[in-house]
Amino acid sequence: MRAVIQRVSRASVAVDGAIVGEIQKGYLALVCVEDGDEQVDAQYMIDKISGLRIFEDAEGKMNLSIQDVQGAALIVSQFTLMGDARKGRRPSFSRAARPDVAVPLLDRVIDGLKMLDIPVQTGQFQADMQVSLINDGPVTILLDSKKGF
Repeated sequence: MRAVIQRVSRASVAVDGAIVGEIQKGYLALVCVEDGDEQVDAQYMIDKISGLRIFEDAEGKMNLSIQDVQGAALIVSQFTLMGDARKGRRPSFSRAARPDVAVPLLDRVIDGLKMLDIPVQTGQFQADMQVSLINDGPVTILLDSKKGF
């Protein structure tokens, strides 16, 4: 499972011109489930997203988590994170999990964050989405469950 975490002062996602998810201070997380991912990969993302200390404390050091600042998470499924452009000019997305595998694991991440009392908004799986954000910092972190164990 891969994720791009962006610390935001606000973010939203729209489908067909209508806002389907919107947060203020927190994380925009673009998440892709990889073929072969399991519950352990979802748990890795829950632990990392909830525990990342990339908000500044009183001394200006990145030392606070999303929970410490009472932030929210906007989770957006993005299969293109598995894009492989090493050969040719058109990326291959064959490593992205099929919806019957991806949806339950993505839902596991969302539910896991909610169980930690992190407010969560989401995009719409397999929809053409327009994502808007104000990246605070900018701060952007890459997570990959296959590289984290």
